[in-house]
Amino acid sequence: MRTAPTILHLDMDAFFASVEQASKPSLRGKAVVVGGLGPRGVVATCSYEARVFGVHSAMPMAQARRLAPNAAYLVPRFALYRAVSEQVMALLRALSPLVEPLSLDEAFVDLEAGEAAWDAGSARLSGVKLRADIRAVTGLTGSVGLAASKMLAKIASEQAKPDGLVLIEPGTERALLGPMSVRTLPGVGPATGDHLRRAGIHTVEELAEAGEDELVRLVGKAHGHALYAMALARDERSVVAERETKSVSVEDTYDVDIHDRVRVGLEVQRLADRCVRRLRGAGLSGRTIQLKVRRYDFSTLTRSETLRGPTDDPVVVREAALRLLEAVDTTGGVRLLGVGVSGLADFTQEDLFAQAAEEAEQAAEEESGEERPKEAEEPQERRWAPGRDVHHAEHGHGWVQGSGLGRVTVRFETPTSEVGRVRTFRVEDPALSVAEPLPLVRGPAGRGARS
Repeated sequence: MRTAPTILHLDMDAFFASVEQASKPSLRGKAVVVGGLGPRGVVATCSYEARVFGVHSAMPMAQARRLAPNAAYLVPRFALYRAVSEQVMALLRALSPLVEPLSLDEAFVDLEAGEAAWDAGSARLSGVKLRADIRAVTGLTGSVGLAASKMLAKIASEQAKPDGLVLIEPGTERALLGPMSVRTLPGVGPATGDHLRRAGIHTVEELAEAGEDELVRLVGKAHGHALYAMALARDERSVVAERETKSVSVEDTYDVDIHDRVRVGLEVQRLADRCVRRLRGAGLSGRTIQLKVRRYDFSTLTRSETLRGPTDDPVVVREAALRLLEAVDTTGGVRLLGVGVSGLADFTQEDLFAQAAEEAEQAAEEESGEERPKEAEEPQERRWAPGRDVHHAEHGHGWVQGSGLGRVTVRFETPTSEVGRVRTFRVEDPALSVAEPLPLVRGPAGRGARS
């Protein structure tokens, strides 16, 4: 481990919800919940005001609504979140060439590699400046942890939340970790935590006192060795700038179980096509096709098939996914389907038979003059999902508060305006259209937040 706290961990505060609050003046300081709004939707994230009521990420949306019935419930706007994330990541890369993103709102930075810090004082100054730059560029807050290892930097940023900075001085790690719950350590989830608790181990200090042999006996060789090392604050992992993509996948959860076998097949084909589009967008191909099926009783089945060589051909992926589906019983109904591709490569071994089949299919279409069926247009009321950006010819930019019974309610405000007025329109009003999000911060610093 290092002798200076030059590994920084940034975790943006309630990122999706904070972006929504920054974008919508009327929601600032209010409970905001972002996620899937259907009967089976789950919470992606929520504001700190919503957490007071017990709402948290991964909670079923129906439960969240019971706990916080007056919160604002919004669909995610991932294009905007990605744009804001790119602004934040650019600030991190200005600090160091070694930036390891973990998600849109979280990353490790090796300050030493960028010569941005060499001791505790310079590390703290870098963290303070970073937080100020993030606020200036995006209008958002982030929490920063600084330590001599990745594990401790992440624990420090969790302690810093919300909108804070915590630095762990080298040499103080054992004393700091000792009284903490074992659940503080990465990889210790509810199941492992309960197993350790039943063995009388509640804190990190008790974990260290148990000894390596006892931990191996309790949780297995690999996990036991890792737990003991973490309990002693040992973590030699480096910040890795490029994380290799291991798989590309897409999945959908359905509001109502699908019982029709033909419909299940069509959904699998649609997901396969989406997966290939994502694969090609990343310039990749893959050898192993995977199918995921969650049935009516929540049992989840996965099946896979490995091809002779990597492919990004939609016909090949589609046909492989359908072959895998044949081995799965969907009689009782399906609530989730997913298609993925792994064994990735940056080249393609063309499948001549599939290519010929696709060309023949296209030729038959041209001969008959028929086009492939297009996906049904999105229902008008579903188009006006809560949180979406809209523009009205007379009233300007706004966002959807809700819709139903042929009406849509819009609040007209922008990130830099005062709290706006609310108006209601018919869903088919020709003056109302879907719009792109506006930058969160006015002026040059806010450019790039538009998606």
